[in-house]
Amino acid sequence: MKLYHCKGARSLRAVWMLEEMGLAYDLVVLPFPPRVFQKDYLGINPLGTIPWLEDGDVRMSESSGICHYLGETYGPTPLVLKPGEGDYGAYINWMFFSDATATFPQTLVLRYTQLEPEERRVPQVVEDYTKWFLGRMRFVDAALAGRDYLVAGRFTAADIAVGYAVYLAKRLKIDADLSPRIQDWYARLTAREAFKRADARK
Repeated sequence: MKLYHCKGARSLRAVWMLEEMGLAYDLVVLPFPPRVFQKDYLGINPLGTIPWLEDGDVRMSESSGICHYLGETYGPTPLVLKPGEGDYGAYINWMFFSDATATFPQTLVLRYTQLEPEERRVPQVVEDYTKWFLGRMRFVDAALAGRDYLVAGRFTAADIAVGYAVYLAKRLKIDADLSPRIQDWYARLTAREAFKRADARK
């Protein structure tokens, strides 16, 4: 397998999953955003986005989808829930929530604080979408009441997928108002050796 990655980007989800599963892979690290700083990458991934997984004939661009694919294809693994498990529906919901709901507003904060030229940065967008992100994370806080992890009483790919949103919030410095329960959960996630290895990859 080959994974295209940028340090700190959503591709960290896929690297983390690979490390948790102990799978062999080649990592290609690109400058961020690669569609700007490494234009030949568009010949590999026409979207120009990160991550990009190549596994035989399989080509994938969605970080949470890659996590689920790896678990289903190279399992069995306790990182992925199966139909029939009590929290299966919640697990699938978290996998989609992680990008569609949690990370989406963060991309606008990132764009209008770091990626756009100074004259095009819009503080109102940053403020509004920071509030949007924090509001969505109340759903995570409620789900963690009485739990160490999001589903099934164990660490799963759902924690990887949603946990990355907290990782990005910290990089964007919009994490101060996250609840103590979320902060404690995130500390458990990032204490894992597989996370440490993934985050150290350059």
